[in-house]
Amino acid sequence: MNFAEKLRHNGQLVESKLEELLNDVNRTGAPERLVAAMRHGMLGGGKRLRPFLVIESAALFDVPSERTLACAVAVELVHGYSLIHDDLPAMDDDQLRRGKPTVWAAFDEWTAILAGDALQALAFQVLADTAISGNCDGLSAITLTRELAAASGAAGMVGGQAIDLESEKLSIPATPNVDHVTNLQAMKTGRLIRFSCEAGAVLAGHTGPERAALRQFGEHLGVAFQIADDLLDAEGDAERVGKAVAKDTEAGKATLVSLMGIDAAREALTRALNQAKAELKMFGKRAETLIAAAEFVASRDH
Repeated sequence: MNFAEKLRHNGQLVESKLEELLNDVNRTGAPERLVAAMRHGMLGGGKRLRPFLVIESAALFDVPSERTLACAVAVELVHGYSLIHDDLPAMDDDQLRRGKPTVWAAFDEWTAILAGDALQALAFQVLADTAISGNCDGLSAITLTRELAAASGAAGMVGGQAIDLESEKLSIPATPNVDHVTNLQAMKTGRLIRFSCEAGAVLAGHTGPERAALRQFGEHLGVAFQIADDLLDAEGDAERVGKAVAKDTEAGKATLVSLMGIDAAREALTRALNQAKAELKMFGKRAETLIAAAEFVASRDH
């Protein structure tokens, strides 16, 4: 399979597993409206890039997708919950996500908050279940749980969102610079991408240079992803992107594009892409799919 076929195939695997998990949640007697909101936020959209990175980084070590799918889905659940919360009026105040109403717009704010909470809890339940079922050894499951919590917590995704909102709503700092924006984006977006790349080595039991290389690959890929995202916000088409664009500009939010200009941002994107690909040299031809993923991230138009 080429990259596009693999992305679609892995996305279908993840979608099916999410459907199965949410059906299981429904059978527990959870409130129907809550489950409906969880389904609205998680199913039928998205590139499933983060789970793709989990599956394909593990494939470098011949770990089959059956063993990596739970971790891949856990990452997507965390990502999905974060989007539901980010879209809330108190945060980014978005009404469109992936071409359809955001969860709070389709339901209401309190349902959206609780749906996000439930999806986050489900992510860690899924990881715990891998150890209980024997699908993943206990140490790997504990390591993945800890690293996912760190990547998505106060020093990671949530902390990055807090810094972003402080900048926008409280003008802290008064004059954001490139270092400030780079740090908040590394936390808000990059940590989860880095975890997704590193997870493959953890699942394969590697703790040495292989894991370090994937970690650094993920670090640079996260930078490339965010610059590409900023460029999409500045230049993208809302219908193609599936969400509102130019919101950062309208809000006066500092981004690498607003601070550096479009041309310099494109140069920074190219540097990050090249740095990411360089980290994969030790894997040779086995890394072709991850290299294609990096190029996809840098050139995406939605």
